[in-house]
Amino acid sequence: MTQEPDLAQDELSRLALLHGSDKNAGHSYTALYNKHFTPLRGQPVTLLEIGIGGYEDPEAGGASLRMWRDYFDKGQIFGLDFHPKNIDEERLRVFQGSQADPRVLARLVEAAGPEGFDIIIDDGSHRSEHVTASFMMLFQFVKEGGWYVVEDTQTSYWAKFGTLDTEGARRLSMMEFFKNLVDGLNWREVNAPGYRPNFTDMNVAELHFYHNIIFVRKGRNDEESNVLRNNRVPQWLRS
Repeated sequence: MTQEPDLAQDELSRLALLHGSDKNAGHSYTALYNKHFTPLRGQPVTLLEIGIGGYEDPEAGGASLRMWRDYFDKGQIFGLDFHPKNIDEERLRVFQGSQADPRVLARLVEAAGPEGFDIIIDDGSHRSEHVTASFMMLFQFVKEGGWYVVEDTQTSYWAKFGTLDTEGARRLSMMEFFKNLVDGLNWREVNAPGYRPNFTDMNVAELHFYHNIIFVRKGRNDEESNVLRNNRVPQWLRS
């Protein structure tokens, strides 16, 4: 049986090629983005991408921002880069500053408006301390049902990006940070009477790990356990 072509994926790949984004050249991200983002197409999404590209050149970069603007033809697209960028185009707005600076992120949150972001993509410094700081500050401003994505997670294993090959350093890496969120999906099942769930326990509904990229979906995670009550195992399960 011949499988029908995925036209939406083809279009995103075409847009990546058209605008010179590396998300489908050197990476295979566009197929994954299409898989998770197709239901949002045609909606007036608010999308933030951290990392505009082009390094210090103020005239370079913005390929992925333009790709997203065309993919979400009713969307508002924001970009953040450490270096100044001369990008002034319809439905594109860029900011300058560090992704770990709460003052900079506060300006982005204000620009997005009270409803927050539908999508945040971290393609910034790729340093674990920056990635985790951005997530902890910004995830709360992702809309219910929205997505937070971290690209290029291989740097979690590289000393050049601040992660040394020691057990202690690995515990501080972005990969370890996001792997720890998996346990939060099952916080109702933890045998710890009096356990108080944190924000991510209650608001991370899905985690998807792929080669070099992680997708986190925002959503209520408060389904009761079918065995435990108030994080206490029943008598028949106690040794």
